[in-house]
Amino acid sequence: MHWLLLTTHWLSSPADAWQIVAWYKQRWMIEQFFRVMKNQGFKIEDSQLHLAARLEKLVAIAAKAAAIVLHLVQARSGGDHQPASLTFTAAEIDTLAALESRFKGTTKLQSNPHSKASLAWAAWIIAKLGGWNGYASAKPPGPITFFNGLKYFRAVADGWALRDMYMP
Repeated sequence: MHWLLLTTHWLSSPADAWQIVAWYKQRWMIEQFFRVMKNQGFKIEDSQLHLAARLEKLVAIAAKAAAIVLHLVQARSGGDHQPASLTFTAAEIDTLAALESRFKGTTKLQSNPHSKASLAWAAWIIAKLGGWNGYASAKPPGPITFFNGLKYFRAVADGWALRDMYMP
C-alpha cells in the first residue's frame, strides 16, 4: 500500500514530510472526536435543544465523554503505562476488576495482557464490553467500540455502586 498526502507546505527534507504525517495523525484524532460526538456516538446533531446555553452544556458533557473514549483508544496498546485512575474513580476500577473475570479466556491470548489498574487494562475490559472479541486476527477496537463499551460500563458501574447502599 502506498499513501499519498497532498499538502500546500514546502518540503525540503524527509523530516519535513514526517512532520506533515504527524500533523495528519493529529487531524485524524480530531476527526475521530467528531465521529464520537456526532452520528455514530452521542448524536449531538439530533439534539432538540433550542437555547444556546443548554446546547453548550450538552456539548460540554458529551465532549468530556468523547475525550475519555479517545483516551481509551490511545491507551489500548499499553505503550504509555498510564494508570486507570487518570480516567476512572477507585470505585469504577473496582467495578472493572469485577468485570474482568467475565472475559477471562481459557488461553493466555484471551486474557487481559496489561498490568492491573493500568489504563490499557481498563481499555481492554471496556473494549470487550463494547463487543470487541480480542482475537489477534481482529482489528484493534476503535472509538465506536469504546463508546459502546463505556456506555454499557457506566450502567454496570452505577448498579455495582448500589450494592453497598444500606437498605433498612
